[in-house]
Formats: sequence, C-alpha cells, structure tokens
Amino acid sequence: MDETYDVVVVGGGAAGLSGALALGRARRSVAVVDDGTPRNAPAHEMHNYLGRDGTPPGELLAAGRAEVAGYGGVLVEDTVTAVGGTAGAFTVELAGGRVLGARRLLVTTGLTDELPEIPGVRELWGTDVLHCPYCHGWEVRDQPVGVLATGPMSLHQAQLWRQWSADVVFFLHTAPELDDATAEALAARGVRVVRGEVAALETDGGRLTGVRLAGGEVVPRAAVVVAPRFTARSAVLAGLGLEPEPFRMGDAVVGSHVPVDPRGATAVPGVWAAGNVADPGAQVIGAAAAGLLAGAAVNADLVAEDTRAAVEVLRAQSDPEYGEQWWEERYRSHGDGVWSGRVNDVLATEAADLPPGRALDAGAGEGGDAVWLARRGWAVTALDLSRTALDRAAAAAGAAGLTLDTRKADVSSWQPGEERWDLVTASFLHFPPATRDDVLRTLASAVTPGGTLLVTMHDGSDVSHGVQRPGLPEWYATGAQLAAVLEPAEWEVQVAESRPRQARVHEAHGHGDHVHVADAVLRARRRQPSSGSAV
Repeated sequence: MDETYDVVVVGGGAAGLSGALALGRARRSVAVVDDGTPRNAPAHEMHNYLGRDGTPPGELLAAGRAEVAGYGGVLVEDTVTAVGGTAGAFTVELAGGRVLGARRLLVTTGLTDELPEIPGVRELWGTDVLHCPYCHGWEVRDQPVGVLATGPMSLHQAQLWRQWSADVVFFLHTAPELDDATAEALAARGVRVVRGEVAALETDGGRLTGVRLAGGEVVPRAAVVVAPRFTARSAVLAGLGLEPEPFRMGDAVVGSHVPVDPRGATAVPGVWAAGNVADPGAQVIGAAAAGLLAGAAVNADLVAEDTRAAVEVLRAQSDPEYGEQWWEERYRSHGDGVWSGRVNDVLATEAADLPPGRALDAGAGEGGDAVWLARRGWAVTALDLSRTALDRAAAAAGAAGLTLDTRKADVSSWQPGEERWDLVTASFLHFPPATRDDVLRTLASAVTPGGTLLVTMHDGSDVSHGVQRPGLPEWYATGAQLAAVLEPAEWEVQVAESRPRQARVHEAHGHGDHVHVADAVLRARRRQPSSGSAV
C-alpha cells in the first residue's frame, strides 16, 4: 500500500471535487484521482450554475482543485484500473502502479455519451451538436435547429427545443413512421418533419451548416440535437460486485446508472456515488450538490466508526479482560501483521549510542523495537498483553538468528519485583491520564541506577491539528507532562519535548501524502545513589 486515506474520490469533476471539499473541511484525509477527461470538456461554457453562469468548465474545475488542495486534499492525476476490498480497507489500483488504501470510497466517474454513428456528430459534439436545451438552448435561440430521431427521448426533445426556436425540424432518420396523434402534436407546434435517413452533417470551417440526407438533400441547420445513450462509467466498481442498472426517463430506458439513496450511498457498504454516474440527468450544479451531500454522509459514517473505535479503545484500556481479548483479536485478524516491523524512529535515535545491556520493551507488540535492540547486542525482555504478538516477535527474532525473552503481562498492572534493566523503553503505549502516570512510575522503578528510561507517545496537539486518533486529546501527553511524573532527586531528565515528525497518511490519517505530527519524547537517566552518606 502506497498511501491510505480516510476517503478516496474516484473522479475529479464537479461532484468529486465538491465531495472532496466537504471532506477536507471536515478535516478528513482525502485523495481525488482523476484522469483529466471530463464529460463537458468540449463545451465552451456551462450554464445554470448560480453565480458562475457562462464559466468555462475547465475554469471551474481548476478553481475547485485549488480549493480542495487548500484544505489538504491530495490530487492524483491517474486512472483507476481496479477497486477492491471492503469498508475500512478498500484498495484503489492506479494505471501508474500506485495502490491507494481508503476507509471509504466516493465514486464520481460520470458517464459516457454514446452518440449515433453519423459522420460529423462526434466532431461537433458539445459545440453545434447538443442534447440539453437548458445547457445550450439560449445560445442557439431563434436559430434553425434540427432534432435527430436517435432515441426514445427524441420526440420529447423536438417539443422541448421548440421553446427556444420557432424553426425546429424533426429528422425521422431511421425511426418508425409517426402515428397520427404524434404527427398532429408536432404540427400544432410548428415542428416540421423531414423523412429519410440522415447520411452526415455538413460543416464549413468547423461549424455546422446543414444536415445531409441519404438522397443528397441538405437541410440548412445551425444546431443539431441528438439523444445519446447515457452509459455510467462504472466498470471499475465490478470488483466490488456493484453493477449498473437501467436508467429510465419516464417509460424509456435511456442508459445506465449506479443506484444510490438520497445521500449517495450505494448497495455496497462504504461506497458512495454522486454526479452523472448516479444521475445521468444532473447538470453541473446538481452534480456539485450531490457531491456535497455524499461527502457529508461519508464523514458522518466515519464519525460513527471513529466513535465505535474510541469506545473499544477505552474499554481495552480500562478493562483488563476485555483489553486482552481486544488485542488478541486485533492481532489474529491481521495475519500479515498489524505494525510495520520497523524500529520506532525515536528509539533508533535515542538508543543508538547507549552501551548494550539488559533492555525491557514494554508493550513490545510484534517486536519491531525489541528485534532492533537485540541486533545491537541488548538482552531484551519483550513484555506484551498479547501472546499472538509476542509469538510474532519471537519468530522475527528467530528469523534474524536472535532470541528474545518474551513475557505475557498487562503493563497496566505489571510489577518488576526485584528485577532491573539498563534500558526500559515504551513506544506509543497509551493510557488515560490517571493510569498513564501509574504505569510510567512502575516502568521507572524497573530502571537500574545509571540506566535509561525512554518513553514515546503521540503528542496531544496532533488531535487539535486534525490528525485522527482514537479517544480524547487528554489521552495523549507532552514530554513535559511525562517528565513531571519523575522525582527530580532521582532522575536526570535529558529530553522532554514535543518532537515533530513527518508521518505517512496511513499512520496518521491526516492531510496530504504526508502529515506533520509530533511525538512526546521523554528520555531520563536514573541517578546513581550517593556513596557518601553517613551511617
């Protein structure tokens, strides 16, 4: 996995960027993947977008991308080739080779307009070949308009476009002959019917001049209306079992779409869709609104999940029996490992120059720190609540030709007895404040005189900066708060600070490819007892 985000948005049009903007403002980590092929690229302007009527589509997208980036969103120019996984652990594969992870997905891939295979139609699509009078009718008002009978909506289009022009011709093309009632309705509105198959569109200097029939006749027109088939760009969702369904306008099937509820949720948990992939009839402003609603719904779903996780963590910290079961389940459910297996950066920095001796790694997990210490000559005791984690730590040590003394114990109630170590270290071992101070005092009591206590925690300021961490800010400490627990007469505090660190998104769930977080670091040396005391 290259990066993991709270949400990956697939598609960077109005719906995708609007959803990403809402999520970024909600302090979620979000990546927008877009291949740079918006559906409305051929159009010179977009309309009916209040306050931005007449804006070129590219200009709106550029402004939207800048706004998303301003709130920490990551913009990825690439093509999504496959999507898999389940809610909380989706994978998004890109053509360029990257694989993104996501807790949730927002799909805004739009649709493909399947146009009739008539020479000139595709070349003039979006300029002189149109389909939506609300998008383009004003620009061709009072000009000669032709409507091609290319789909079930064509007759409706003929009546609709008559609102903008008195000169509307309905080209019957290959459609069946009209019944008497339909012919009468068109005649009543002054829409002329031209029979005969359309062979091609005539142009001059890249602009439409007329419609040429198979018999050779050319009917002068300034604009031609077609009814494309709206096909959802949803193939990438097949890996999730999400298939498009027919999209109807009245009784007519005019394409396909991904069905969603009113806030954009699909039938697959954790996946939302918005814009034309879900509603082929949505104009730009409607797509943007749908993206906003979907983004808000995704955030609400993540809030509910974060709350459940926080409750579980609190129970695991306060109830030893529940905590042991929780950790065991977590490790067992991640057969390939919960952690990276690498040494913690703070330990690697602070212990690099310490002479090897006996080391205690409290909360050792799968042994990343313990194995690193053993490689450097330390005799390491690995202490953890989970037997599964300790077995993995022992296996990692064995694979390196090393041994660890693994001990299963709950750090919150563990006592060292008469045993002492030259280095006692704990990396990211978190407890509520009252328990945290007691655990720190116990760990400190296990340090031999002249030995080192090294504790690393997440700094509480991360939470206020938008980094998603379980629980409340007071669950996390600063270096100064950790140092305050130690007796000054007994300890020489060497380091007590908040140390900035650049973390990957999958670690911190913050903004962007990387996010700046902070570690609370305490390094202290236990003083040697005085040898000059009077007896």
